[in-house]
Amino acid sequence: MAKRPHDQLVVAISSRALFDFEEENLLFEKGDDHAYMARQLDLLDLPAKGGVAMPLVKKLLAFNGPGEDERRVDVVLLSRNDPTSGMRAFRSAHHHGVPLERGVFTRGRPPYAYLKPLGAHLFLSANADDVRAALEAGFPAARVYPQSPQRAESHPDEVRIAFDGDAVLFSDEAEQVYASQGLSAFHDHEVSHATTPLPPGPFKPLLEALYRLRTNAPAQMRIRTALVTARSAPAHERAIRTLMDWRVEVDEALFLGGLDKGPFLREFEPDFFFDDQTGHCESAYSAEAPTGHVISGIRNADSARADQ
Repeated sequence: MAKRPHDQLVVAISSRALFDFEEENLLFEKGDDHAYMARQLDLLDLPAKGGVAMPLVKKLLAFNGPGEDERRVDVVLLSRNDPTSGMRAFRSAHHHGVPLERGVFTRGRPPYAYLKPLGAHLFLSANADDVRAALEAGFPAARVYPQSPQRAESHPDEVRIAFDGDAVLFSDEAEQVYASQGLSAFHDHEVSHATTPLPPGPFKPLLEALYRLRTNAPAQMRIRTALVTARSAPAHERAIRTLMDWRVEVDEALFLGGLDKGPFLREFEPDFFFDDQTGHCESAYSAEAPTGHVISGIRNADSARADQ
């Protein structure tokens, strides 16, 4: 029985996040899974183009060494695809030099239940329902924008991840105050609670896993993290103190006070940016930053109800 090394980072990823399956997906979304399977089988010998998460996956797997005890990162395909289509996914991964070994293919069934036995620290998918379900089950998850640009080539030896704060790294406790009472009440609340750590948000486990990975990283690879938040002084202090209480660090903290995040992300050049607000995600997309929408918290409550 295979055993994972201690503190291994596990990333579960859908086929559409790892590969450009957008043309084939049109058949899948029409509900004609037989036509989709036939199309994927016809294209079995044609490798799919890399998708939005391909550069990130390649970099993360570069943290692995040759020995079993040096398998610091495991990337697993977790997909609504059928097993036949899974063959093309594995072949495409091999073509791109991505050494994937594990895959779960559910043929249309929601796959998020397998995140628990996989021990996943991150789930990337283009399916909003699967992302919501994963978040509700307690796993860091984000809906990718499949057509997002890929800019990872500019820093090949460094993984850069940027996080929003409230409703992503932290809970949406403070955002609820802002939404119900306004900016002044939000600042008053954060000042009065400055020494009280914020409750954890859905992406705390990923930040912690990245922090562990960086302490055990090979010499040729690095990790750089950033907190990119609309918070400003005096609300900054509670965010910093929360990270101190968790005993994790970020390399950069951008307290933007409502400024557009896009231009700052363009300079940071993240391999992925995670935010709960669609406006910020669209700004990041326009700045050519691969982006994951974290569909959680009060900002996404209306969209969740609309889909019910």
